[in-house]
Amino acid sequence: MDLFNYIIQMGASVMMPILFTLIGLCIGMKFGKALKSGLYVGVGFVGLGIVTALLTDNFKLPLQEIEQIFSLNLSVFDMGWPAAAAVAYNTAVGALIIPVCLGVNFLMIITKTTRTVNIDLWNYWHFAFIGAVAYFVCDESLLWGYFAAIVCYIITLVMADLTAERFQQYYGLPGISVPQPFCQSFTPFALGIGWLLDRIPGASRFDIDAEGLRKRFGVLGEPLVLGVLVGAVIAAVAHWGDISHLDSYLATLSAGTSTTDAVMRILKDILFLGVTMGAVMELIPRITRLFVEGLMPISEKTKEVVGRKFKGKTIHIGMSPALVIGHPTALVGTLFLIPAYILLAVVLPGNQFLPLASLAGLFYIFPMVLPFTRGNVLKSCMVGFTALLVGLWFVTDMAPDFTKAAASVYAQTHDKAAHVPEGFLAGSMDFVSSILSYGIYALVKYLRFVGAAVLAVLALGMMMVNRRRIVAEERRHGQS
Repeated sequence: MDLFNYIIQMGASVMMPILFTLIGLCIGMKFGKALKSGLYVGVGFVGLGIVTALLTDNFKLPLQEIEQIFSLNLSVFDMGWPAAAAVAYNTAVGALIIPVCLGVNFLMIITKTTRTVNIDLWNYWHFAFIGAVAYFVCDESLLWGYFAAIVCYIITLVMADLTAERFQQYYGLPGISVPQPFCQSFTPFALGIGWLLDRIPGASRFDIDAEGLRKRFGVLGEPLVLGVLVGAVIAAVAHWGDISHLDSYLATLSAGTSTTDAVMRILKDILFLGVTMGAVMELIPRITRLFVEGLMPISEKTKEVVGRKFKGKTIHIGMSPALVIGHPTALVGTLFLIPAYILLAVVLPGNQFLPLASLAGLFYIFPMVLPFTRGNVLKSCMVGFTALLVGLWFVTDMAPDFTKAAASVYAQTHDKAAHVPEGFLAGSMDFVSSILSYGIYALVKYLRFVGAAVLAVLALGMMMVNRRRIVAEERRHGQS
């Protein structure tokens, strides 16, 4: 157990190569091929970490400047996903979450209540997180913690099955599903908002995808160029006080700095942040190709082995959504949502959360949205905007219990990721703002046993519906 926790605490870039190399060996891949696949996944996580750090590190100060300019007083500090993962894996629930969930997955496979084999082991922290929060909410009860985690896992597996066909067709990735609860939590929004927009007269005229933006706006429709423009605008707003009060800004600089030098310094900051955002938009799709190169050989071999064990029956391999976050429409949608999300956080009544570190997580809104909006930029952004709007309230309401969990983990482990700054509450968009996460949290906290009954009925009901669907499909294809 200590060895397992030690590997987890190394982070995804170390944990995933080890795990996927072992998975590759267990399913019969040659050592060299398994190692190469695992290392590609690890390199992909390193690359994503570097690129998302470009976004969060360079935009943290400008966003704080914007907070000061508009006299904001938001008490929930954006801890980002590292804090949520630290809380998830450094509690009694997180210690056994992977073997427990794998056991549940195996039982669901043999009872035909799912077709997804979830090998996206790193993202099991999502299930551990909601379990850890429930654990603290319910007076450190392991029973409640594992109940919340398992319910979340079951619902996610069923949703992965129900969305697998659309996902595979849209992205051209046969045999793959996405059992990641944060991404799946946007599926109901995609269905509901898509249904509403389809009934608005004239809405079809706005059916533009990323390729359509390129054709209509030329180079200005490229994610790279849009990234530069959005980054530059954010930087310009952050410097608005300096631009409008140039004399005061000059007084803060070193003696002898001329007005021209001050203006050039501001311009340099604006251009630097513009190019930085553009770099993020350009590098993300290149890095995601590493995930494809690493994960597809393992996926194909796993599918082959599972197919033999289950006599050719259809099986989906559950993979990380990092496979597809580089899709052009996802990049364009993320670019539009970043300023909209910040503005929404500022003006939304009742919200106390200002997104900073979580901005990098906006890429993960779209993997399960695009198959249902068919890549329509307007629909996709409206889905993301609506989900983020209610998500801000979720983060604010969960903040006291997230803070309690993070403080307990920090006191025991001194993990800096879980350290909450003095005078603030802890928050994060990543999974905390998910309707699935918040729904389980709220039912457990506010309704306790009634909430548990609702969750149990929901999970069991989804399993039975999925089983009937699987059995009917097997009959149609002559499978026993």
